[in-house]
Amino acid sequence: ARFATVPVINLESSRRHPCQGLADALTMREHLGDTVGRKFVLSWAWHPKPLPTAVPASAAIAAAHLGMEVVIARPEGYDLDPDDTAAIEKLASGRGGSLSITDDIDAAIEGAHVVYPKSWGSLRHFGDPDAERALRADKRDWRLTADRMRATAGGKGIAMHCLPVRRNVEIDAEVLDGPWSAVIDQAENRLHAQRALLLEVMR
Repeated sequence: ARFATVPVINLESSRRHPCQGLADALTMREHLGDTVGRKFVLSWAWHPKPLPTAVPASAAIAAAHLGMEVVIARPEGYDLDPDDTAAIEKLASGRGGSLSITDDIDAAIEGAHVVYPKSWGSLRHFGDPDAERALRADKRDWRLTADRMRATAGGKGIAMHCLPVRRNVEIDAEVLDGPWSAVIDQAENRLHAQRALLLEVMR
């Protein structure tokens, strides 16, 4: 980006997915209206293999930009990169929001306006698949269920995911196909957000 003579758009790196973050922000604005002070929960989810932190970090950054109360729920050993966490906290507090981190998924989801389940790998065990597999082996209950969505704000919080998603692994089918699901709107908003981005860079 420093040396390019044309705009450079990150279509996803190992640390960031800003185009997804734009679509996530648009989706939350559409569903919630005023987002300042609303509760956004980024919840780690079990997955058979470790995934990058790009989407979860960018989703939390999007919520922080919107001034939301950002809560990261993850098991011990699954913190995001410290630089990302610091950036999320600084951005959220500057926009009227906040950041907290917990290993209690149910307490985190209670009263939430948005729940965004997403798997990511343990940074501590990066490059060591056996250690990573052992760490996540007993965490299959880290998934978004209908009972958990009923505990959201008024029982009407929205469930988001960048897609594709492992049905009944990361999110139960009842949630994906139910009234809480915003995943189709979210997927459509990738088109609108990226068209707007192209218009912006082309002036």
